[in-house]
Amino acid sequence: MTLHFTRTNGPIDETIDGLIKQAGDISSPQYVREMILAALKAGLENGREADLRLMNSTLKEMRFTSKIFGPYRTVRKVTVFGSARTEPREAVYGMAQQFGRKLAEAGYMVITGGGGGIMQAVNEGAGPEHSFGVNIRLPFEQKPNPTLIGNPRLITYKYFFNRKVAFLKEAHAIALFPGGFGTLDEAMETLTLVQTGKRDPLPLVLVDEPGGTYWSAWVRFFKEELYARGYIEDSDFSLFERADSVEAAVELINHFYSRYHSMRYVNGKLVVRLASAPDPGLIKKLKDRFADLLTSPGAIELSGPLPAEDDEPELASLPRLVLDFNRRDFGRLRSLIDVINES
Repeated sequence: MTLHFTRTNGPIDETIDGLIKQAGDISSPQYVREMILAALKAGLENGREADLRLMNSTLKEMRFTSKIFGPYRTVRKVTVFGSARTEPREAVYGMAQQFGRKLAEAGYMVITGGGGGIMQAVNEGAGPEHSFGVNIRLPFEQKPNPTLIGNPRLITYKYFFNRKVAFLKEAHAIALFPGGFGTLDEAMETLTLVQTGKRDPLPLVLVDEPGGTYWSAWVRFFKEELYARGYIEDSDFSLFERADSVEAAVELINHFYSRYHSMRYVNGKLVVRLASAPDPGLIKKLKDRFADLLTSPGAIELSGPLPAEDDEPELASLPRLVLDFNRRDFGRLRSLIDVINES
């Protein structure tokens, strides 16, 4: 038997519709219908139990992630990465504690990997009521830290890729302290997603202790090897910032949201929502400095909410800038956001 996502499955479509109706108040039933069909198609097409187990666990983990984070959608969150092996006696541990505390005081919640070291320090600083933990099942190192034990916002994942989705999808900022392979993997994945537009721009802050060389050496490698060989562009250095104090790191995050609020694509146009009305002359400044970001012909215009944004009524009062963005130069887009915040 062959199933299709179109409504050409006869009695199976009727059975699925009936099941959805019987279940009660289902949100976006068209997507639930396709998920059910995808599961049925997988069972028909794939004879390997291991593949079906992976699909099953993935869907269940993603469903649980949405359930846990759902009530906190309006609260800004900062994902913090760093070594699980950092000891409390190290200066950078104290910095991570202070960073978590300052973020909580500023109204943010924190997301960590839920383990020890930097993760534990950040959760300790923020406190359990301001903390999420997205843990991973490993045979070593990665037990939940004491701040998160018993916390309803602790999730333990089987698969790294689901965990990474939670780290990045739910974050409004990313902060990276020194760490090992895992920290570097998370840094590079975040940079890749932001550089390619698979993740909206956000503050990506590399936190070194005063006089530290961990991230400065990393940036130097980017300049001397990647940039010098043409593997990255000059504008890619706008995608991240480095700080060597807690105060500077928090200020970088706060500044990013001083006027910029969020963004969304509507009918091929980029809609940038602002927390406050732009100053006179901003649009001309943006057109003069960022004409290379626009399709040809392209425009930057002040606007209210577009009809397609009716599904976000809580944002209806925010002014907008609507851009004919080329969807290619995301480092330059980050620079445009910086100009918006500075104007």
